[in-house]
Amino acid sequence: MAGTKEILCSSIIEKSPFISSTKLTQKINNNKRCSVSGKKFRGRRLSVTPVAAISEDYYLIKKSKPSDLGFNDSNDSGDAKIKVRAVVTVRNKIKEDLKEALVKHFDNISDKIGRNVVLQIVSTDIDPRARGPKKSGEAVLKDWSKKSNLKTERVNYLAEFVVDSNFGLPGAILITNNHQQEFFLESITIEGFASGPVHFPCNSWVQSFKNIQAKRIFFHNKPYLPHETPAGLRALREKELKELRGNGKGERKMSDRIYDYDIYNDLGNPDKGGEFARPILGGEKIPYPRRCRTGRPPMETDMNYESRVERPLPIYVPRDEQFEESKAGTFSFCRLKAVLHNLLPSLTTNISSKHDFTGFKHLDSLFSEGLLLNNLGLHDELVKKLPQVVHKIQATSQGLIKFDTPVIVSKDKLAWMRDDEFARQFLAGVNPASIQRMQSFPPVSKLDPETYGPVESALTEEHIVGYLDGMSVQEALDGNRLFIVDYHDTYLPFLERLNALDGRKAYATRTVFFLTSLGTLKPIAIELSLPPSGPNSKSKRVVSPPEDATSNWIWQLAKAHVCSNDAGVHQLVHHWLRTHASLEPFIISAHRQLSCMHPIYKLLEPHMRYTLHINALARQSLINADGVIESSFSPGRYSMEMSAAAYKDWRFDLEGLPLELVRRGIAVPDSTQPHGLRLLIKDYPYAADGLLIWDAIENWVRDYVSHYYKDPSLVADDRELQAWYYEAVSVGHADVSDASWWPELNNTDDLVRIITTLVWLGSAQHAALNFGQYPYGGYIPNRPVLMRRLIPDENDPEYASFISDPQRFYLSALPSVLQTSKFIAVIDTLSTHSPDEEYLGERAQPSTWTGDPVIVEKFFEFSSEMRRIEKEIDRRNADPSLRNRCGAGVIPYELMAPSSEPGVTCRGVPNSITI
Repeated sequence: MAGTKEILCSSIIEKSPFISSTKLTQKINNNKRCSVSGKKFRGRRLSVTPVAAISEDYYLIKKSKPSDLGFNDSNDSGDAKIKVRAVVTVRNKIKEDLKEALVKHFDNISDKIGRNVVLQIVSTDIDPRARGPKKSGEAVLKDWSKKSNLKTERVNYLAEFVVDSNFGLPGAILITNNHQQEFFLESITIEGFASGPVHFPCNSWVQSFKNIQAKRIFFHNKPYLPHETPAGLRALREKELKELRGNGKGERKMSDRIYDYDIYNDLGNPDKGGEFARPILGGEKIPYPRRCRTGRPPMETDMNYESRVERPLPIYVPRDEQFEESKAGTFSFCRLKAVLHNLLPSLTTNISSKHDFTGFKHLDSLFSEGLLLNNLGLHDELVKKLPQVVHKIQATSQGLIKFDTPVIVSKDKLAWMRDDEFARQFLAGVNPASIQRMQSFPPVSKLDPETYGPVESALTEEHIVGYLDGMSVQEALDGNRLFIVDYHDTYLPFLERLNALDGRKAYATRTVFFLTSLGTLKPIAIELSLPPSGPNSKSKRVVSPPEDATSNWIWQLAKAHVCSNDAGVHQLVHHWLRTHASLEPFIISAHRQLSCMHPIYKLLEPHMRYTLHINALARQSLINADGVIESSFSPGRYSMEMSAAAYKDWRFDLEGLPLELVRRGIAVPDSTQPHGLRLLIKDYPYAADGLLIWDAIENWVRDYVSHYYKDPSLVADDRELQAWYYEAVSVGHADVSDASWWPELNNTDDLVRIITTLVWLGSAQHAALNFGQYPYGGYIPNRPVLMRRLIPDENDPEYASFISDPQRFYLSALPSVLQTSKFIAVIDTLSTHSPDEEYLGERAQPSTWTGDPVIVEKFFEFSSEMRRIEKEIDRRNADPSLRNRCGAGVIPYELMAPSSEPGVTCRGVPNSITI
């Protein structure tokens, strides 16, 4: 009912706290007439009775005829009225800039004169007369001007409503923000109904009505499958989804909440010159997943490219996908550290752009002393010519400029040189997803021999038979003792172009490992391949473990080239493509096709947090032309083409951990084992810990899905669910949508498998690939991300300088001081947990995100399982028989340990891809 809702009569003014005498504009006269808020009616004696079941502060008001009281709201049925209230929790910004403070002050003034935040409750029931959902009258948030300036993180506001006693259950709330500034609405709780409090978990930015001319819709926390939606909420459910989809036109504003798809046509920048042009990813020419559409205008030089937004300007993602303040603050601080880390060497780049480390002591000084001017290798007179700001920063910012010592050298300074540590990191390092069991020897290429030369490997039995503990090669194969990391086919198609780049030299590598009786791996051969330059060219070379000092340094260089290959595949394929990029279409589709009331949306929601934003930031400064990836990794300007080439072999049906391990030959099905698999390398920390988490996720998802789909056939009949999966595949992964390997979605087993895979990829798989980057890669000799020199042989001009000073030659082959500084500053940021991180088994407000107590109980069981897994991982890391995770100088494998403190910890499994 619009306007004042109190019903006033002189006989009850003194009795009821519900009625304010100031509302009475005319006392009952001899004609028994009075007015309420300007409306006249013939007075009748009313009785006001406390409603004990609600609160003594709420009253039922009985009247004989609604028309006599002057109310004309469509929901006014003549029944008793209930006064209820909404407790609205708004989260304040910790820091505001001057503009925000001024707008806030203006809003406080305008709120006093009626430009308020207005709420309206919508019932789950239909009003038969209005032929629509029952709605309360509108009410405003009280005391906004007083409370909005409180220096607290959260502020609770009240809004009061009067509704019919037969209003039904509140199912939705409509909000109009008549202020100039957005605000973050955390939750709403409606109190006063006999059924008890009704919770609305909002966690969303409410934009000013001047920016988005539509009322915001928030639903209560009870999940509904589409066919179960109460009649009063059906139209609103559809309306909300339609608004989130948009119309696919126009440039998106930062305040928008629209989710849509686009191709990767914003990585290059031909407007800056031809050297900044990059192929468009997505479409028939180069298949790739879709990204979130921004709708920016095209570039001037090429209409097929979308214009870019460069830092520090923000790039569009739907408003609720943007970092919250705590996360944004952590990210900004890490970015500041990165800027300071790079400032000194970058200011000297015109003086010494390719400056090498002069020795390992020089390299170590990055962690012990920071980037001191005298460590840049400059002459005193050049140091004096540097800008004064450099000297000032040098003198005052040591805490920011000095890097933390990476874990890999904190336990054993020379661990990176050991063969067993080199091999161990393929099982328990930052990229444990490439190693495969050798099923035949020698390995064979799948590339076209007419284009790339003979498919035969240069590896022969003579290269490896002496390292097999007396076995023949066939015996080692049959005994599952030979394993390989094979990057031959990944790199060879790009090598000719790659090696033509300034400061880039790479091979296509294959590395063969032997599984020892101790359960550890030892590298026994490295094959280095180059594109054939002629019919008789020697484009393949095999390097074996060292026998003398000379071969030792050649072996170290070969391992460095393997690590360089591995770093590129890790970052561009396993990390970016298989987690970040492949998940984005599923997230976009979930917002477009699944109502926030849908139980599957509620299940997926914590596993989608921040991913669209971090992916947008990656397009802005990491994977773009001349971005961090191109400048730091061996593939250079061909980085994203290499990622796209790998997408041709990507299969969603094999992305779940068990089948992925089977595909690589690392595990075989075995029903007698706890996970139905037998690992062929028993002490494979990534796989062993990952299977624990996979099973826990799968059990939780199965419990959840089975609760809402008691009949498996309901899955096929769920139009929202089917639309979500269909659109994610047919639009989000349009270039491979016709592949026969896509899982079907016909029953609960199908749904469990699909959801478990998505949750796994966004949580544990991403954590295993991401949060070890600085701990392992921060010390560049352990994991060089690019190489600048090939390995010389006796006929090369460089061979003499290599022989005379192999250590100096080795360091000159690694990234330069500037390249190293830039790279480790970035991975320091990427390896950092923010204070607001939510880890697997955690969820904000677990008792209110769903109104289903059975699911809340199941979630707590899942949380308990995460704690049990963490204890099991601790136990394994203390077991001396597990030599890949325990021993002198060995880093414990904690990347799958669910919880973590903020910062760079080399552990912790967030719910989603947040960095």
